[in-house]
Amino acid sequence: MLRTVETEPPDRIDYPRFVQEALRDMVRRVLGEIAVDGMPDPHCLYLGFRTDGPGVELPGPLRDQYPEEMTIVLQHHYWDLEVGEDAFSVSLNFNAVRRRLTVPFAALTTFNDPPAEFFLRFDGTVAPPTPEPPPERPPERPRPSSDEGGEVVPFGPRRRR
Repeated sequence: MLRTVETEPPDRIDYPRFVQEALRDMVRRVLGEIAVDGMPDPHCLYLGFRTDGPGVELPGPLRDQYPEEMTIVLQHHYWDLEVGEDAFSVSLNFNAVRRRLTVPFAALTTFNDPPAEFFLRFDGTVAPPTPEPPPERPPERPRPSSDEGGEVVPFGPRRRR
C-alpha cells in the first residue's frame, strides 16, 4: 500500500493522504479493467508521473530526455499493459522504437481522460489546512448591577400601524 510522509501528528487523521491513496487506487482499478478489456472508445488516458520517483523504470534515453516528469498517452497504440498492486507497466512507441516503462502509482502526478472530462492532480505535498485560531472576543462591558438602578429595556420587532 502507498505510504507518504506523514503530514499530521499521530493524534490526527491524515485525510489528505487517504484521499490521495483512494484516487491512486481508482487509477489502478481503471488501468486494471483496460488491461483486461481494452480501451473503450472514445476514452484516451494521459498519465503524468515523476520520472525521478522511486521504482520508476525508464530506458536510459527516455530518462535523459525527461529527467523529472513526463506524460504518456494510452489510447490506440500501447502494448502489454500490466497492472500490479503498486505499479503498472506498459510498452509504448517512442520515435518508432518500442520501450517498456514501469510506473509506481505513487509517482503519478496527473490522470486525465479528456473525452470523459475527468482530471485528477496528485500532489504529494498536500498539507491539511491550518486551523484558524478562534477569534478573540471583545472584552465584555461591565453590566450594571441591580443596585446601580439599571433598567433592562426589551427590544422586540416593531410593527407599523
